[in-house]
Amino acid sequence: MYPNSLTQLTRANPFSAPLFTLQKVEEPSQSLAAEHGLSKRTLAAAAVAEGDSCEFGSSHYFIMCGIGGILSCGTTHTALVPLDLVKCRLQVDPDKYKSIFKGFSITIKEDGMRGLAKGWAPTFIGYSMQGLCKFGFYEVFKTLSESFLWETPCENTYLWRTSLYLAASASAEFFADIALAPMEACKVRIQTCPGYASNLRQCAPKMFAEEGIWAFYKGVVPLWMRQIPYTMMKFACFERTVELLYKHVVPKPRAECSKSEQLVVTFVAGYIAGVFCAIVSHPADSVVSVLNKESGSSAIGVLKKLGPKGVWKGLVARIIMIGTLTALQWFIYDSVKVYFRLPRPPPPEMPESLKKKLGLTE
Repeated sequence: MYPNSLTQLTRANPFSAPLFTLQKVEEPSQSLAAEHGLSKRTLAAAAVAEGDSCEFGSSHYFIMCGIGGILSCGTTHTALVPLDLVKCRLQVDPDKYKSIFKGFSITIKEDGMRGLAKGWAPTFIGYSMQGLCKFGFYEVFKTLSESFLWETPCENTYLWRTSLYLAASASAEFFADIALAPMEACKVRIQTCPGYASNLRQCAPKMFAEEGIWAFYKGVVPLWMRQIPYTMMKFACFERTVELLYKHVVPKPRAECSKSEQLVVTFVAGYIAGVFCAIVSHPADSVVSVLNKESGSSAIGVLKKLGPKGVWKGLVARIIMIGTLTALQWFIYDSVKVYFRLPRPPPPEMPESLKKKLGLTE
């Protein structure tokens, strides 16, 4: 049986409550569950399938997922440094930069083409560490939740899967932002304060000398405000979008799709998730940009200064950036799984026993 507090928490979640209510159901035994195909998705994938390089949920699997996170986040964020730089400058000085195109024009005029690459080193280091924790811990927390929190029955595992995605991704991002915060602070200072420092080697010691260790972590709470909703949307929206695409758009079952076709589905689902990610996290992103630029500022003070309209400056640039970014991250991450032959369980399907209880089958 589930702990009462956990059951109440998941059922109160407005994002994942099913559209129907089940009567009390007897919990099936493990043997009966296996007989009717009700074993949990993780248990179904636990055995090493032919061609897989490791067992699903093994330490090797989690390590490789973390490496996939490094590659997906570190490379994509670094590639989009020019757009990120202009977006940050538009947020902190909208009167000067006014628009994306104006921002690019002014930056190139003042700093040359090399100026568009400012902050690439802290971006690469910081987001590589974030990717390691984000994707690695997500897989860990999701698997542990399925294994220990959702013992039986499998119907409830299916019904409340979105709550599981949300909880696992939020937990992973909490730790990921602690790893990201120092490099994010350096990146924003380099990009938005002309003349302060031209590279990471100059910036980090200077910030430490002026404000101490607090300089690197004063933005961690706004980072949580920005990144945790972003990541919850990124993972939950992606997982559910993949389900819907295979169910309603892709003309054949996933098992019959080639690896290339599956990666196309991954990219499309990632872009859709990215658009929603950008919208829900943008106000906090504006606060983080201004907070890391101005010494001695606070999140509340910055929020008051920006006002309701100011926090939405640069949203178009962020949608373009985050939509592309999220799609590429999921594509790279899934490609890493394919390349290293990691287990890739199919999207969850409603158990036959649940279909019978709901009258969806004879």
